[in-house]
Parts: sequence; structure tokens; C-alpha cells
Amino acid sequence: MKLRGTTVTYADIIRPQTKSRAKLYDAALILSGSLMIALTAQIAIPLPFTPVPITGQMFGVLMIPALLGSRRGVMAVAAYLAEGLAGLPFFAGGMAGPAILMGTTGGYLIGFLIAALVVGYLSEQGWDRKVGSTFLMMALAVLIDYAFGAIWLSHFLPSSMILDLGILPFVIGDALKVSLVAMVLPAGWKGLRSLGVTK
Repeated sequence: MKLRGTTVTYADIIRPQTKSRAKLYDAALILSGSLMIALTAQIAIPLPFTPVPITGQMFGVLMIPALLGSRRGVMAVAAYLAEGLAGLPFFAGGMAGPAILMGTTGGYLIGFLIAALVVGYLSEQGWDRKVGSTFLMMALAVLIDYAFGAIWLSHFLPSSMILDLGILPFVIGDALKVSLVAMVLPAGWKGLRSLGVTK
């Protein structure tokens, strides 16, 4: 199947044409996306000097909306949050429950929704086709999540400590995640173009 233009995501390539099958397909992707984010959240390294751990969540939050698009991507993140709030051990390090959302990392979790919306929307516009634009898109999403996380963290820590404890410890790791995604996504599209699947 060939797709024209750039306003498609990876998930659109094999999306069924019939309405009922398309809805089932979307639901399966949303659930799978939420589980993938939950899986990446289990890669958690607590730091002794900050209440915010290093996790793999950001990789999932960057990758899933890029693959699924804005609507399905945001719904996958929302489903992940709902699953964790409901008691499933899906938050960082197997944690769960409303207390996590209301705790020190709650702002980062809410920020995932906005980051997913940005990544999904820009991917639909073709930003994930080239390394440079993919990197910028992902970097913007990370900064958005940092902003939400820092604002919420300021309720628990003095403002003078937010940068040192809530942002700087994670910059190198997130830069590596952004760089990895920025290489993988455009390479995938290049492969699909070579196969004649899309332009």
C-alpha cells in the first residue's frame, strides 16, 4: 500500500480501511503504547540527592506518539497514567496509585501528555522524516516536560534547588534518548521509501 504526502505516521501505513477494524486497530495500538511506556518506566535509577529518579519513561513518551500520531499518542499516555493511578505497578520502579501523581514527580507525568501531543502532531506534519527536525521535535518535547516537572516540583523544593535537582541530572540521559530517536525514526522512513511504501 502506498501513502502519499507526509501527514501520516508509522501506524497509518497498515491501518485497516474499514471503520470497525480501524477502531479495533487504534485501540490495540493505544493499549500497546501504554504498556510500552510502562515497561520503559521500570528502568529506574534512584538518585540519592534528588526525589526524581532517572527512568526510561522519556524514551517511551517520545517514541510512542511519533509512531502513533497525536490522538492515539496522547491516548496511550493517558491510558498509561490511568493504569498507574488505578493501582497497576506501572510508574517508575513499579510504583502505583494517586500518591505518585500528587508527589514530587507528578508534574513530569502530566507533562508527558503535552509532550506526546507535540511529538504526535509534528510527526503527522513530517518532522520525523529527517534527523535535524526529529531532534528538534524531541528536544522541544523534553523541554516541555521539564517545565511541567519543575513547576510542580517547586511545591516541594525551594526554587533555588529546582534546576540542580529537577533538571540538570537528567539532561545527558535525555539527550541520548533524543539522539537515539532522532536516528531511528528517519532511518525507518528511509527504508520504507526504498521499498516504495511511502514517499
